Amino acid sequence: MHDRVGVINTTVFVVLMLAAVLLDVRSRRIPNWLTVTGLVAALLLRSVGGRDSLVGGLSGAGLAALVSLPLFAVGALGGGDGKLLIAIGGFMGPSRLAGALLLIALVGGALAVVDAYRRGILVPVWLNAVDLIKHWLTLGRRGRRIGLATPGAVTVPYGVAIAAGSLAWWFWGA
Repeated sequence: MHDRVGVINTTVFVVLMLAAVLLDVRSRRIPNWLTVTGLVAALLLRSVGGRDSLVGGLSGAGLAALVSLPLFAVGALGGGDGKLLIAIGGFMGPSRLAGALLLIALVGGALAVVDAYRRGILVPVWLNAVDLIKHWLTLGRRGRRIGLATPGAVTVPYGVAIAAGSLAWWFWGA
């Protein structure tokens, strides 16, 4: 019985990640119907494992919300990306989510560098990143606040990085 639930859990997780990638690449949006369905599925599947498993899913979703909401608030992460992270937290729980978040950040950074290089704008993107870090470190007294809505901002479909990092951690993470 437990193996069957694990296979179903993995299948649902992979389908969620693939759907998020396809939608994000095509429309640059990850819709609520997908992220909410993903979170509900994660919690339902975890509930089969009992109370502790369900609490782990809720804790993972909460941790993902704590990480993603500030990034959304400063314009560094889209709303669909944040909600996808919350669904992933529901699947992984807090102990597995931490490694996934680190891997997602690394994949996202690499994706951004490759995309900026491909577009021939690596130096301006690097200078904008330095400006943004200055802004954060000086609490807004220096540098510039750059977000997804900033005119000319270079964005990537971050759902790709989220899915790639999450799937890699799901299958090969500790």
